[in-house]
Amino acid sequence: AAGGAAAVAAGAAAGANSTGSAGFSPVAEKAAQDNTLTPASNPTADNSLGLDIEASDVGYMATVQMGTPPRDFKLLMDSGSADLWVGAEGCQSQTGGGCGNHVFLGPQSSSSFVASKTPFQVSYGTGDVSGAIIKDNINVAGLALDAHTYGVAQTESVDFSSNTVPFDGLMGLAQSQKVATPVEAMASAGLIKQAITSFKLARVADQNNDGEVTFGGLDTTKFNQASLVTLKNVNQQGFWEADVDTASVNGKDLGLQGRTAILDTGTTLMLIPQQDAETIHAAIQGAKSDGQGGFTVPCTTTDQVALTFGGKAFNIDPRDVAFSPVDPNNLQGDCVSGISAGNVGGANEWLVGDTFLKNAYFSTNVDQNQIQLATLA
Repeated sequence: AAGGAAAVAAGAAAGANSTGSAGFSPVAEKAAQDNTLTPASNPTADNSLGLDIEASDVGYMATVQMGTPPRDFKLLMDSGSADLWVGAEGCQSQTGGGCGNHVFLGPQSSSSFVASKTPFQVSYGTGDVSGAIIKDNINVAGLALDAHTYGVAQTESVDFSSNTVPFDGLMGLAQSQKVATPVEAMASAGLIKQAITSFKLARVADQNNDGEVTFGGLDTTKFNQASLVTLKNVNQQGFWEADVDTASVNGKDLGLQGRTAILDTGTTLMLIPQQDAETIHAAIQGAKSDGQGGFTVPCTTTDQVALTFGGKAFNIDPRDVAFSPVDPNNLQGDCVSGISAGNVGGANEWLVGDTFLKNAYFSTNVDQNQIQLATLA
């Protein structure tokens, strides 16, 4: 127990030192301004893909091969949805014109493409796409799924069709409701032993993108194995959702019991009910509400927010709470908080995105219907 307490203290100190009075990272601010894609280093496990970082930790994408001949498609890796899609040849933006500077799939580019008239439509928290269900080959980290069933988007909202969007489509890695996800199909085909997907999300400010997604297992080099907790998935609709034991700031329990968290790599921030957001920010020195569900915190904050799952507290690096500067020319001023207010579903339901998930190794298992979290190595 003493060792655990010391480790927590050391973690808090490391978090404080990494932010200190320096304010928001100039590296992260440049990535945000330039909307850069920061490439991942080579994965350290088999059946894995590096995760490129969009802008300043906005989203995480991997490169897979689709069609015949196989071509590279950049896909946002999303544990909060269950559909795989890319833009169709001839795709139209809802605002008019084409679907931007992206790679598209269809019969002109792929000889193995099999069309259908079955409609396909997905709506997200931001944006939507519609088109048709098709079959074509896909290769994920060397794991080949021939004639896999997925969607091509003939119409995309500007959230996906814009030239500034760095990905060509999206891979949903929640539990499927109709069509098997790639990881489920790989397990069914015997390419991997279990339908496990594991995530290590990096942050641009660290200037060391070792982010990766691993299929069929966990990359033990990425996390502290003694810290691994196994959590029951409490969601019936296919999301990955776990009970939150409590939340704290600087070790002080905030009394937020009975909450659940949907763990969603495809969501940048944390979205939690208004009262809970106010409770957390009241414990962060210098935090302010913008009156519209958003909050600001000092870019120089060292306050340590933590969420406890399975009896284990997971600290959120203060740099992830101070998500982006209100004034790009003042990196020591106020920053938009990585925790915002909004209703997700139930009164005690939280949507927990990359603000938190950058701070834990996150693994999902369809076969066992369970989630695992561990502190990062």
